[in-house]
Amino acid sequence: MKNIKIIIKKGLALLLIIPVMILFELSLSSCSTNDLEIQQNFPFELNIMPIPKDIATGETVEITLKIIPKGHYAETKYYLRYFQFDGNGTLRYNNHPPYKPNDSYELSEKEFRLYYTSTSTVSQSFDVWIYDSFGNVRQISFQFNAKN
Repeated sequence: MKNIKIIIKKGLALLLIIPVMILFELSLSSCSTNDLEIQQNFPFELNIMPIPKDIATGETVEITLKIIPKGHYAETKYYLRYFQFDGNGTLRYNNHPPYKPNDSYELSEKEFRLYYTSTSTVSQSFDVWIYDSFGNVRQISFQFNAKN
């Protein structure tokens, strides 16, 4: 009689434990890392402060830009590339050497200043491309009239 009571208790315990184990297993399998989707690619906008329309030879214009991403992913990197197609001048970041046209430069900050110095007596135009490590691109066109 004692053995039957032990067998019944063990049987009841198994009947209670098995559904709990099944539910636990199902909850683990529904949270697999394959189902998690982490967004890394966030488009961005550019905020550009107003700049003068005219520039004289040897004059430097400060261009203040701010990258505004539509989300945050800490490992996103931003780059700059520029190309001058009218007139002559140099574009640089802080006291760094002037950028070379069409070369790519990594940006260390999302808010920064560029300095354009005219070396021309005619109107000048150039484009700046800001792009990120996921292929999102923004192009900005700048045009300066020659100042007498």
